[in-house]
Amino acid sequence: MDLTKKTTILFSPELHRRLSRLAARRRTSLGELVREACEAQYGVMGSADRVKAVSELAALKLPIGPPAQLKRESQAEPDALLP
Repeated sequence: MDLTKKTTILFSPELHRRLSRLAARRRTSLGELVREACEAQYGVMGSADRVKAVSELAALKLPIGPPAQLKRESQAEPDALLP
């Protein structure tokens, strides 16, 4: 990852202490912890990350049927919709 931009973020002393402890437990830096949180919260990921995620999902061996069967199974029966 090319880290070339710098941002200053001010935290309260308590939040800084909690994040620092969490980073230490995860054996990472506070900066990396914040970057990961931003990516998770705001979906900031590159196309390579998306391709990797799709590949990982495609590699899963899940017991699912063809799309038509999935559609039938996901639609509620009419009687199930009525009170």
